[in-house]
Amino acid sequence: MENDSTLYVGLDVHKDSITVAYALGTGEVELLGKIGTTKTDIDRLCKRLQSKARHIRIVYEAGPCGYGLYRQLVQKGFDCMVCAPSLIPKKPGDRVKTDRRDAIKLVRSLRAGDLSAVYVPSVEDEAFRDLARAWVSAKDDLKRARQRLKAFLLLHGVRYAGRADWGAAHRRWLSAYALDSAWQQLAFEEYRRTIEDRVAQCDRLEAALHEAVVNWRFYPAVLGLQTMRGVQFTTAVGMLAELGDLSRFAHPRQLMAWLGVTPSERSSGDKRRQGSITKNGNSYARKLLVEAAWSYQHPARVSPEIQRRHEGIPKPIVDRAWDAQVRLCRRYRKLVARGKQKNIAVVAVARELAGFIWDISQLAMSLAVRPEVRMA
Repeated sequence: MENDSTLYVGLDVHKDSITVAYALGTGEVELLGKIGTTKTDIDRLCKRLQSKARHIRIVYEAGPCGYGLYRQLVQKGFDCMVCAPSLIPKKPGDRVKTDRRDAIKLVRSLRAGDLSAVYVPSVEDEAFRDLARAWVSAKDDLKRARQRLKAFLLLHGVRYAGRADWGAAHRRWLSAYALDSAWQQLAFEEYRRTIEDRVAQCDRLEAALHEAVVNWRFYPAVLGLQTMRGVQFTTAVGMLAELGDLSRFAHPRQLMAWLGVTPSERSSGDKRRQGSITKNGNSYARKLLVEAAWSYQHPARVSPEIQRRHEGIPKPIVDRAWDAQVRLCRRYRKLVARGKQKNIAVVAVARELAGFIWDISQLAMSLAVRPEVRMA
């Protein structure tokens, strides 16, 4: 690195300010100062950096401010990286944290090659992911609203004689029930109306997703993944919205590691110790994966619902989905027969399921399933 004339720049980004540090080649790290976050401030910073070197590498941590700064710097021709904060090297016992120190640490780590870049989605992919996440948030709000109403009724000794599954009969009973106190009745009605509002919100967002996914570039992969057992529209859209472009994973093992379903390990010398899964990466995508894996505890078969999702899908994709089902069902039975707990067996199945998701999505994109194919 003796002739290295690259300018390494570290940005500690906040809502209203950015602390900038830099180093030219192997030189000392210097603090440039603190700037604002407006477009004018960024343009002024770019001009100052361009006057110092021809080749410039910039890094900042992924955070709540998103990828707008990354896209702005890339558009101006800079080599920019958004790094994973949890993977930044940290000295033991280092308990002093300031914006200045963080920016300097980013410069040194970037120059040493110790940083791990995060995947930055395209503007379109990020917009679709935002829509999918809004749908997930609405479903979570609906779940909490239902739990609040159930807790309220339980507190006052009110129990539904049938199955409280929020079906038509259950909802009719709720709409007709009346409490003795007018104040309690008002609280009950507000809880019930909140549930109705959340249901309407979920329906609107789901309809918007069905309409938007047809024009999404990963729509062929959405159709291809739905040929698999346990992967309905919600799972396929949720997984791909979080994972993004699966072609960035050169091997399915990389996807398994990214999802955090690979075993942790602490080995030394001749001793090899493996523990529970690492749980790295996206927790929501991992949740969807494990939920889908539970369906493989039953014998392999093609249900009428899966058969309907196969309509119009190229035969190689359908055959691959059947191969996955046969293998994963057999894998689950073997693990349980060996005395493994069901939860452990399902996680093992989920790890292999991630490999099939990688394979089928790649196959679907290469075969380019047409948007005219009917969605489930």
